[in-house]
Amino acid sequence: MKKITTPNDPAHHIAVFQETTIRRVWHNEEWWFAIVDVVGVLTDSADPRQYIKKMRSRDPELDANWGTTCTPLALQAADGKQRETNCANTEGLFRIIQSIPSPKAEPFKRWLAQVGYERVKEIENPELASARARELYLAKGYPPAWIEKRLRSISVRGELTDEWKARGVAEGKEYSILTAEIARATFGVTPVEHSQLKGLDVVKTGNNLRDHMTDLELIFTMLGEASTTEIARRSDALGFDENRTSAKEGGKIAGNARKALEAKTGKKVVSKTNYLAETPSPGLLDAPQPAAPSKPKARVKSKVAKGT
Repeated sequence: MKKITTPNDPAHHIAVFQETTIRRVWHNEEWWFAIVDVVGVLTDSADPRQYIKKMRSRDPELDANWGTTCTPLALQAADGKQRETNCANTEGLFRIIQSIPSPKAEPFKRWLAQVGYERVKEIENPELASARARELYLAKGYPPAWIEKRLRSISVRGELTDEWKARGVAEGKEYSILTAEIARATFGVTPVEHSQLKGLDVVKTGNNLRDHMTDLELIFTMLGEASTTEIARRSDALGFDENRTSAKEGGKIAGNARKALEAKTGKKVVSKTNYLAETPSPGLLDAPQPAAPSKPKARVKSKVAKGT
């Protein structure tokens, strides 16, 4: 089976410019940034969306080419849901910046160039990406042992979503449904219910569930997703329905292990504990799960070699 070479690593869906978060996504081999976030940073506007409308009205050329300058891509909104958001690549942002009379524009241009350079270096040497994510988690106050589990969970998640993509699962909504199936079978609650238990539904930043899981929650999450990956391979699951069955079975394996541990310890694995108190720089690592806006190409339903 062909392996996807550039999985969407959740740790990299947020960039930081002068302590302000900018949502971004890797699309068509380059970074695309949320235009509303960029405008908010450069203008300090209380309503960046209204500013964009006025900006387009006073710049007819920009307005006429808006459809080619920006592309709607799925990004995580403040409520934690995936929503279509107008995004632009570096070239498009430079054009938009021309219509924003702001002293912040030049530093932002240099920042964009640095972000692009860092991404190229990370593609050449993936260890740099892991090192950067580790540094960001450390800066947020997470303990080193937890960070290693979190980074490992990102790797396990990436392997699973690669498998789904190769097996004809549509990115976005179908990924979310399968993720919820695994979580429900593993923990007895959906990701939304799990987030509410931790109080993450009432905060605007730092609300990525996995960034607030305990060690055991991360471990069982990895077990459920790793089991799902292996079952999908062994059963040669194709399409959404077959992979949904694999997700339920993989989650059940982790769920049975969780119940066995709880029976021995008398303590529930699903916990209200989160890392909000230890997050001095909110939003640095907020990430959609899963996030992959580009639609996969049509795939002929032919069985993949067993065990690959």
